[in-house]
Amino acid sequence: MQIKGALFDFSGTLFRIETVTSWLRAALDSTGTDMDEAGFEGAVQRLTAAGALPGGPSPERIPPELASAYAVRDSSARHHREAYTGLARQAGLDVGLCDVLYERHMDPAAWQPYPDAGEVLRGLREEGVAVGVVSNIGWDLRPVFRAHGLDGLVDAYVLSYEHGIQKPDPRLFRTACTLLGRDPADVVMVGDDRHADGGAAALGCEVRFVDHLPVAERPGGLRALGLTARLTEEGRDTRGS
Repeated sequence: MQIKGALFDFSGTLFRIETVTSWLRAALDSTGTDMDEAGFEGAVQRLTAAGALPGGPSPERIPPELASAYAVRDSSARHHREAYTGLARQAGLDVGLCDVLYERHMDPAAWQPYPDAGEVLRGLREEGVAVGVVSNIGWDLRPVFRAHGLDGLVDAYVLSYEHGIQKPDPRLFRTACTLLGRDPADVVMVGDDRHADGGAAALGCEVRFVDHLPVAERPGGLRALGLTARLTEEGRDTRGS
């Protein structure tokens, strides 16, 4: 197919959240809170098991009292905060620190783009391909793109909490295609979640996947998808040399 539009997921596709260790350390430092080494390591383990870091490890279990909020966490800012601060409290942390942790995960400093994200987005822009970001999320991620110099490469953002619906609902992808002015048959959706991002296929979009890995372990996952002609040709030249 000739790609005329490309949609990207955010977390695990274009960007990756910091580790739970870094997340907790930043929150403690910002509040001047001291925690001994044993206490810190224990808190990291409990937060990891609880799945309290949005974009981080999934919860090992969902407490019954949080099940309803967690199921629709990306449909509104209120549900998102309720679900994740609730999970953080499962780690035995006080309410104040849970709120600080939640605010930290929205800080652009907590996010790092994958090494080839800018390269691929610039390549698409140079070839006249319209680019959108479609994310299941409970807060405004645009400042993250601005802080990392990538906002100018995105034509439209479709964020679940702003529409009250979550992927894989086809309506989110249809909205994105409409904003880009592209027929879904000419659009590729790129994501890391087969279920959520795969919802674009219902509209006729092609769907391609990357692995949700730490940044250092996935230097060229987006590039390898061959989304732009130039990068595809460069890849062939490299393999043939």
